[in-house]
Amino acid sequence: MTQLDVRPPAGDTVGGVAGGDVRGKGLGKGSVGLVGSAVIGISTVAPVYCLTSTLGSTAGEVGVQMPAVFLAGFLPMLLVAFAYRELNKVMPDCGTSFTWTVKAFGPRIGWMCGWGLVIATIIVLSNLAGVATSYFWLLAGEISGSPSVAALDDNKLVHILTCLTLIAVATAISYRGMTATKGVQYALVGLQLAVLAIFVAMAFQKASAGTFDTGLDFSWSWMNPFAVESFAAFTAGLSLSIFMYWGWDACLATNEETTGSTRTPGRAALVAMVVLVGSYLATGIAAQMAVGSGGEGLGLANEETSDNVFAALAGPVMGPVLGILLFVAVLASAAASLQTTFIPVARTVLAMSTYEALPPSYAKVHPRFKTPGRATVMAGAATGAFYTIMTLLSENVLTDTIFALGLMICFYYSLTAFACAWYFRKELRSSGRDLLFKGVFPLLGGLLLATVFVKTLIDMVDPSYGSGATVFGVGTVFVIGVGLLVLGLVIMVITERRSPAFFRGEILTKSTPSLVVKD
Repeated sequence: MTQLDVRPPAGDTVGGVAGGDVRGKGLGKGSVGLVGSAVIGISTVAPVYCLTSTLGSTAGEVGVQMPAVFLAGFLPMLLVAFAYRELNKVMPDCGTSFTWTVKAFGPRIGWMCGWGLVIATIIVLSNLAGVATSYFWLLAGEISGSPSVAALDDNKLVHILTCLTLIAVATAISYRGMTATKGVQYALVGLQLAVLAIFVAMAFQKASAGTFDTGLDFSWSWMNPFAVESFAAFTAGLSLSIFMYWGWDACLATNEETTGSTRTPGRAALVAMVVLVGSYLATGIAAQMAVGSGGEGLGLANEETSDNVFAALAGPVMGPVLGILLFVAVLASAAASLQTTFIPVARTVLAMSTYEALPPSYAKVHPRFKTPGRATVMAGAATGAFYTIMTLLSENVLTDTIFALGLMICFYYSLTAFACAWYFRKELRSSGRDLLFKGVFPLLGGLLLATVFVKTLIDMVDPSYGSGATVFGVGTVFVIGVGLLVLGLVIMVITERRSPAFFRGEILTKSTPSLVVKD
């Protein structure tokens, strides 16, 4: 399909500002409202998928303090969300972290921040596609009653082809624009939250009836993070918890396509965060009361089931018929997130290209769908290639790449938080509100995530971190995590030679006006 270059010629105006001073992007204005934006944020996080893959691991690290760690992980995310909200009010740009950090700290730090977001998203997309593929065949086996059908997922060729098909479908939906995205997401998010609510209600019922010997009585001490046995266990659980909240910033990536672009995305992000923390707490408490957090029987920390808690609890808690709904919910969660996760990476690439930080071919939108079509296709192709190569190389390499994801998340979130405090530094004395929401909260959130970044970096050196594989005696997770950041530096140097104006600070500066009309 043809693409449309939307950069205005000199003399044209975008948002009332001369086209020679700004770059218009041509995205579909007013495509999403508050509810739709919040749904996109929730979908990108994929709450049901996150819960089934991390409930057991978190319980294994911190025991009954799991709910407290969920709250602790929510805190830095909430503080960073305030930074996103305040920056979006004055700069509603779909480049989000990239654009804001360039304006605060200059082109090189901003470029690396954008790289961190892009590479983290590619890793997540590949992981989501793999999970969706596995649950597709698992669900097919449950419905057909045939173990041989479920076993097709173990066939590497079948698995890869199915995965590539799902990636292609998700790419096509995202390519067709926010309207198509929104309709699919209402259905998928509604389904997974409804099934999750049923699971929570039935888990509470099983707990009150004492159905399982490993069940526990509720205690308010579960909410005390200081009761975790060691700092190492706490940081490990916190790292898992932070991963569970990643993706809410997709609400902000659609700011140029949202009604009320300076206000709605920030509000949607906070709504999404509240829904997520409520879902996580309710599910964690209900599951812990029903089956306990230990490693015996159906306990959440049982090593045989902790990687996929809902697969183990679906039948015992919900019964054979309703239990299938939980499989459907996990598949829907992974599929929904796979589709919406294309939004931030495509729009970040679009913004970077528009500001000449990437090749100009990605600064084009589809004339009909008003989406960054070429950037979306690029993200899909990169995801498919990445997953295929990693799967063929080694399952350990793919697993360690996922472990390295936390490093990227903390990297670009903390930079964005620091960018907020620095950008607004001259306004912090204007009022108590400005001091808190533009300075103290973002700075505290950035420091918390930077601490997790450093601690994770240190832990990654140990070969036991992740799959246990090593490269010259150093943990593979460390090699992958640091290697991806170094790769970003190399690409940045190459890009600087081809696009020197951006890196000289001539294209995007603090004085560059917003690219959309303020509401």
